[in-house]
Amino acid sequence: MFPKRPRGVIAAIATALTEDGRPDPAPMLRHARWLLDNGCDALNLLGTTGEASSLPASARMDLMSDLAREIAPARMMVGTGCPDLATTVTLTRHAAELGFAAALVLPPYYYKGVDEAGLHAYFERLIEATADRPIPIYLYNFPQMTGLRFEPGFAAWLKASFPDRIAGAKDSSGDLDYAAELARIGGFDVFPSDEAALAQCEARGFAGCISATVNLTAPLAQRLWTDPADAALAKEVGRRRRAIAATPLIPSVKALVARLHDLPGYARVLPPLAPLTDEQARALPGLSPHAAEPA
Repeated sequence: MFPKRPRGVIAAIATALTEDGRPDPAPMLRHARWLLDNGCDALNLLGTTGEASSLPASARMDLMSDLAREIAPARMMVGTGCPDLATTVTLTRHAAELGFAAALVLPPYYYKGVDEAGLHAYFERLIEATADRPIPIYLYNFPQMTGLRFEPGFAAWLKASFPDRIAGAKDSSGDLDYAAELARIGGFDVFPSDEAALAQCEARGFAGCISATVNLTAPLAQRLWTDPADAALAKEVGRRRRAIAATPLIPSVKALVARLHDLPGYARVLPPLAPLTDEQARALPGLSPHAAEPA
């Protein structure tokens, strides 16, 4: 039996790296605990912000194990989607064995324009291969990266085919009308990737957010999740997200996390990402002296 499905404010936690490019669990645990103590209801490990697609499967599995030993896995979901089904199965089974709350699964993103029947078969085989430990699966919609979009009709078909396994979606398209259409599927939890969308959760049926910038804005995001009618707060949350995203997003998040904890190594990124230039680093927003959110 898997734990209650995640809801609310979820940080797409950035992966700390050693000098030779391996995940570094100690600083990551420090940041993970800060997030859970300062507004996050759960964490999303090894997503886009976590640079999962730049890491080998063995490193991803080791990091899952390292964090699950120190933090309740019921408070974490984890990205497991890869272009090949076998690796996706391996990662998803490992997440299930460790007790993670859910697996966030990208579509098999190498081939473009694939038939929906083929995409359905991919998820069907994933679900069959993990049936002995039936971890909930969330679809990860990020067409800007994958070239594939989970059409609402297809998502509804998957939900109807596997009602006990397909739990919802993270939508990183930025299209809140699309996300709201997904949210109308019965029993299907939808998480936009922008914490400013928390102001629309009640009206549009969102289950929360899964966001890169929540690495820094978690305290404010939790306030907005609790009080979505606060228009001034919603405006400020949006402003702070835009300030972080004004320079390359993942390097900016990591540089600010490094600054937050006084851990310079947290700013490391894996190729093909590049560290911020000196000019970009100077353009980063400051950190409030009273809270960790960028000021």
